[in-house]
Amino acid sequence: MKTSIATVSISGSLPEKLEAIAGAGYDGIEIFEQDFIAHDGGPREVGRMIRDHGLEITLFQPFRDFECLPEPLRSKAFDRARRKFDVMQELGADRILVCSSVHPRSLGGIDRAAGDLAELGAIAQERGIYVGYEALAWGRHVNDHRDAWEIVRRADHPNIGLILDSFHTLGRGLDSESIRAIPGDKIFFVQLADAPAIDMDLLYWSRHFRNMPGEGDLDIRSFMQAVMATGYAGPISLEIFNDQFRGNNPRGVAEDGYRALISLMDDVRRAEPDTPVDLPEIPARVKAQGVSFIEFAAQGDEVDRLSAFLATLGFRRTGRHRNKAIDLWQQNDIRIVVNAETEGHAAHAWNARGTCICDIGLSVTSAQDTVARATALGSAPFGQPVAPGELDIPAIRGLGGSVLHFIDAESGLDQVWELEFTPVDQDGAEAGLMRVDHLAQTMSYEDMLSWTLFYTALFEMEKSPMVDVIDPDGLVRSQVVEAPDGALRITLNGAETHRTLAGRFLAENFGASVQHIALTTEDIFATAEALGRQGFEPLPIPQNYYDDLAARFDLSADFLARLQAANVLYDQENGAEFFQLYSRVLAGGMFFEIVQRGPGYTGFGGPNAPFRIAAQKRLERHKSVPKA
Repeated sequence: MKTSIATVSISGSLPEKLEAIAGAGYDGIEIFEQDFIAHDGGPREVGRMIRDHGLEITLFQPFRDFECLPEPLRSKAFDRARRKFDVMQELGADRILVCSSVHPRSLGGIDRAAGDLAELGAIAQERGIYVGYEALAWGRHVNDHRDAWEIVRRADHPNIGLILDSFHTLGRGLDSESIRAIPGDKIFFVQLADAPAIDMDLLYWSRHFRNMPGEGDLDIRSFMQAVMATGYAGPISLEIFNDQFRGNNPRGVAEDGYRALISLMDDVRRAEPDTPVDLPEIPARVKAQGVSFIEFAAQGDEVDRLSAFLATLGFRRTGRHRNKAIDLWQQNDIRIVVNAETEGHAAHAWNARGTCICDIGLSVTSAQDTVARATALGSAPFGQPVAPGELDIPAIRGLGGSVLHFIDAESGLDQVWELEFTPVDQDGAEAGLMRVDHLAQTMSYEDMLSWTLFYTALFEMEKSPMVDVIDPDGLVRSQVVEAPDGALRITLNGAETHRTLAGRFLAENFGASVQHIALTTEDIFATAEALGRQGFEPLPIPQNYYDDLAARFDLSADFLARLQAANVLYDQENGAEFFQLYSRVLAGGMFFEIVQRGPGYTGFGGPNAPFRIAAQKRLERHKSVPKA
């Protein structure tokens, strides 16, 4: 299987695009005519430059408004085609995309279009060029791949074939199953693009909101299953028009596309094992079983402050690393590692960001399979020197400088705590915190699609619809990726301005991702009482919030008083209850959340987010006011 991407999909000059595409691992490119014209080298030089990057030209595109024109426009269209064929021969390209006409003087007619394409095919055949005809979703007369196929069939020329584009089929709501009836050797090229479900003009939707397969809402998998069932064996290519991508780092966008392509085609092969998907075997999506540990980087006095704070949450220091300045703090199924090493990844994270979460350990069914799948999808393995007596725990570099380690029982990696840590018997009372409910990761808004794709391509996780979270100083976009059984939940929060709480965290911590940790309890009030005895200071919530609760929900006065006394926030979802208690903000802008999730509650307390953010900002302002 040859992987390809259209140069229009990413930003930069043509040389910058080629470097990014080659670096991401693609086999070839669709060269967009505008990218070629804007370059200051001739076609022979451009062709050599492409091949020097180890790439081939899979398609030259687009050739517009060709078929069904009256004279003298028809003759001019054929003249344009001959000139483009000359350019293609110098480039070393043998396939061109002709998209269905939108010309206002196009006459239409399937036989007329077929005749024009047959005549063009004869000219192309003399040059060794193949012409692919594509139905634009907004074509003047042809906007359905079934009509485009009928035109190609009637043209009946070996150098004329069909080009299929997932957006043009799925964006119009057409049934992709009809593709199965098309002979695979008459499909000359396949382009892929996903898109969010937005009700708008097709052309505007296509030109501004396409994204990578798996990042949107179109059924790309069924489309590709139908394509591969035909016996198609040509390139699988991405053609993405997206304003956001055009402003992003080209290498990052190219890598996202490659991850999306490989993941999609692996899904297609698993859904229909008999289809000819020429792709190296990679492990299936891995089941994530939860958070094994959360590692903080801290040094100097910050270690003492962080340790004292963990004690107020009911954590006890249960272990000290045998070789390193690393402490293990634990409460039931929650492990927090405090790394004060002056060398290695944690030290680098501390130097860049101060106290921060530098590493996340995830419990998975197979650590080796997780890393194997991640690297096949373009992630970089992560490793550090392993001292005698230490386990070599598989890991990868995530996004935004993050690191993920993977622990499983199958290979004995879950014994790391007994093997590498000396037990410490520290006094302290637990507070009823049971496990990690979810992690909240913060990133710039334009990176949200990358993070969503990263998790859903690697693990058995589903994404929720994106929602808006109101900050007093701006808007934050939020999306949840979650394992089907809820064992791993991650909220992805995209900041659009540094004035929001999330945006400031991102700016001040140089891209650190984990902003808050949510821990579960089975009795929020008992936990609040236990925390109070240990000196925990909750985030203060104003009286107005509880007055509003009384208006929104049918709650007793005694119950409201208990909520207010403990600074607990409350929500309901179809009768299921949800409770939240927040810490004050720690060094580095991080904070903890404690939740009690009633049976059937699947949300994350979204209606409370604006009030929580306002309370956090109010407390910050009070701290910043100088005392008289």
